[in-house]
Amino acid sequence: MSLRKAMIFAAGRGERMRPLTDTTAKPLLPAGGKRLIEWHLEKLAALGIRDVVINTSHLAGQFPQALGDGDRWGLRIRYLDEGPVPLETGGGMLNALPLLGPEPFLLVNGDVWSDLDFATLPGRPRGHAHLVLVANPSHHADGDFVLADDGTVHAEGAPRWTYAGIGVFRPELFGNWREVVGEVDGADQRPPRFRLLPLLVDAMRRGAVGGQRHDGHWVDVGTPQRLRELDAGLRHD
Repeated sequence: MSLRKAMIFAAGRGERMRPLTDTTAKPLLPAGGKRLIEWHLEKLAALGIRDVVINTSHLAGQFPQALGDGDRWGLRIRYLDEGPVPLETGGGMLNALPLLGPEPFLLVNGDVWSDLDFATLPGRPRGHAHLVLVANPSHHADGDFVLADDGTVHAEGAPRWTYAGIGVFRPELFGNWREVVGEVDGADQRPPRFRLLPLLVDAMRRGAVGGQRHDGHWVDVGTPQRLRELDAGLRHD
């Protein structure tokens, strides 16, 4: 089965990118002649994705102004404005599930760039999530997770790799979210606000998270310097 829907995380404030993000939402910053998020939209369309949900918060109104309804890429974009305080990664994804539906969907962070071929991702992950992992960048030298020989991903052990902000998720990951998240601040609000990491770690303990390595180009565009370097590299290519 091929993936038909995707979500792009675009609600972050982008504090480390200031002053650029004082006036422009981080995923709308340009690199290589395109906005960061437009690189994703092109690849999603090429994969055959038709429906994309973009969650927004900081400078939320800029997204529909810049991207429209997605028709120029053959996509249907729907925006979820989370208000002045983002719902975090877990809350944002949970809030989007009614639009994403019951089938697996592709997730990509709006502030990363990669030459990963999305066609290498599984349409039906064998667990609740399938994560793309990359070599640890200098600013995240300790990494995030371990990729075992059988393709499962674990929170403990070595060697550790960095989560690329790209993956395939099943809605079932959220089946016990309230129990896993507990009494963290924001969990009782409507819609709830919480991080995705505790749900992933819980699923990893049950062997329900798979993954793959990507050895190509990947950038966490977290600072103005990294944005400049990415822009220069893309224009040179």
